[in-house]
Amino acid sequence: MKFFLDILLLLPLLIFCSLESFVKLFIPKRRKSVTGEIVLITGAGHGIGRLTAYEFAKLKSKLVLWDINKHGLEETAAKCTGLGAKVHTFVVDCSNREDIYNSAKKTTKAFLPAMMTNNHGHIVTVASAAGHTVVPFLLAYCSSKFAAVGFHRALTDELAALKTTGVKTTCLCPNFINTGFIKNPSTSLGPTLEPEEVVNRLMNGILTEQKMIFVPSSIAFLTILERILPDRFLVALKRKINVRFDAVIGYKTKA
Repeated sequence: MKFFLDILLLLPLLIFCSLESFVKLFIPKRRKSVTGEIVLITGAGHGIGRLTAYEFAKLKSKLVLWDINKHGLEETAAKCTGLGAKVHTFVVDCSNREDIYNSAKKTTKAFLPAMMTNNHGHIVTVASAAGHTVVPFLLAYCSSKFAAVGFHRALTDELAALKTTGVKTTCLCPNFINTGFIKNPSTSLGPTLEPEEVVNRLMNGILTEQKMIFVPSSIAFLTILERILPDRFLVALKRKINVRFDAVIGYKTKA
């Protein structure tokens, strides 16, 4: 009974926070400056990582680019250098812990511990809408994306508990993107996303310090529905959303 009474006492705070969030919807968020900041981007040799590197280069950040593909990495670095950024590249296999640590010693020596010591930094997790809702026949993919979203949420709460307010976190959760990883994806939620659109939303989210970025925004609404609606109705709803694809085939490379 005491627990429920404590919850009731929080109602005024709930009303205040809800009103505050509603008002903030109509107030443009100030974009922070990342000029001169060190930005480490993994998977920078292709796709979302490459386009993100280009955007940070335009903002004159200092770039540390990682990818297992040396040729793709060099192409990204050349373009970023042409945009006026200082660039350091490392061929890194992000599935190899020793490779990651060796490269880290050459660049920032430590990531999160150093950020916490300085109370300054921003950690961006690239996940997926599949980290919030499951898709049949993408078992391994959905599992990995749920883990990525869980990492983001746990890290965010841990930083808050430690009062490390200067280290920000952002998680990107897009729908299907036209990168070639999945062949012929389709859904009634809208057309397959182009990488440029996703990166624009990602950059805006980073610079305005959004915690969770859904692309399209309607996915956020669907994640709420999944928590409150009956299972039988959800089955019917997912049929209407009608997620389809031919196969998971890996990343395509553009000529």
